[in-house]
Amino acid sequence: MKLISKSPLKGIIEVPADKSISHRSIMFGSIAHGTTTIKNFLRGEDCFSTMHAFQALGVAIEDDGDVITVHGKGIEGLRAPNQALDVGNSGTTIRLMMGMLNTCPFETVLYGDESLSLRPMNRVILPLQSMGAKISGHAGTEFPPITIHGSSQLQPMTYEMPVASAQVKSAILFAALQTEGLTTIIEKEASRNHTEEMILQFGGQIQQDGKEIRLTGPQQLQGQAVTVPGDISSAAFFLAAGAIVPESEITLKNVGINPTRTGILKVLEEMGATLSMTNIDEKNQSADISIQTSQLKGITIGGEIIPTLIDELPVIALLATQAEGTTVIKDAEELKVKETNRIDATCDELKKLGANIEATADGLIIHGPTTLHGGSVSSLGDHRIGMMLQVAALLTDETVTLENPESIAISYPSFFEDVEQLTTK
Repeated sequence: MKLISKSPLKGIIEVPADKSISHRSIMFGSIAHGTTTIKNFLRGEDCFSTMHAFQALGVAIEDDGDVITVHGKGIEGLRAPNQALDVGNSGTTIRLMMGMLNTCPFETVLYGDESLSLRPMNRVILPLQSMGAKISGHAGTEFPPITIHGSSQLQPMTYEMPVASAQVKSAILFAALQTEGLTTIIEKEASRNHTEEMILQFGGQIQQDGKEIRLTGPQQLQGQAVTVPGDISSAAFFLAAGAIVPESEITLKNVGINPTRTGILKVLEEMGATLSMTNIDEKNQSADISIQTSQLKGITIGGEIIPTLIDELPVIALLATQAEGTTVIKDAEELKVKETNRIDATCDELKKLGANIEATADGLIIHGPTTLHGGSVSSLGDHRIGMMLQVAALLTDETVTLENPESIAISYPSFFEDVEQLTTK
């Protein structure tokens, strides 16, 4: 696919709904008692994988194209599926369901596409096994398909997280919701807290003191009305484009600004970007964000901010190619276990376009500013890499050809249409 090339971006768009919250709204609605309604659900492939998995587990879910209605009967209302559950490319779906299904009185097999089948799962399997879960990877490995033998023997635990991962934390919390006693999680660094927020929203109880999270189970949840804000991880690509593509000025409406997700805004501000927020909705944690072409400078990004922008790091690397000086991204080992090894993927693909970038064991070093040129690149089946490369193409009037553009539909089906809407010729 030939990507849209050099053009300023002007105008206003509304980015797709938050992917993390969309996943969890289906999950919580499915294990709660009563009806959950979901507005502004992300109709992307990953989130539909979650919906279809719970429908296969016996949950009645209706979608009228505007509102999704989930008729929950509690975790005890889930039923054995007729066949293995296909979760597609969704790491969130498989990892969170690995935690949730351990107390169900039946066997479940979870599998995905070729990319997901290469993603390591011991980070979830091992702590769940410590609770007594009967869960295993394919043929004794840590890779999908994952088999879960439901058990009523789960025990609470205290678990010190070796990595900052919202998916691992969420899997343990879903198991703890069905386990009698106090489970304590001690985070390495604070990661996105959508699961904790939604436990409270659905009537559950959870306590947090700094990096220590405590949950006493079992708990019974109640259906709720959920309105999903726009996904800041999707907005990040346009925020980056607005900052680095010459003569650009754009506004993104209804973007989620949960503090555990807004690292991209802090990085942009530290790099010198000109951005502002209006129409701030504190209840739903959303705002309109405006940005314009800016003079950026290189910075060092690491430590506790990394979990708040882990999905945005590929496009931050692109930002750094246009910044004055050297940018260092470190403490980002988590990038290696995403849809691709995003450290290597970001480095390799941006080099094809002329970037001065090198991979390290835990991140990237980028020297800028650099004039990018045309070339043939690939998403490598990773939606974040694909979208980042389209933003890169906006910096050159030479042809950039993208292999595997279809992967972008996983989280942002209308991405190319929105790019076209904002570009002027």
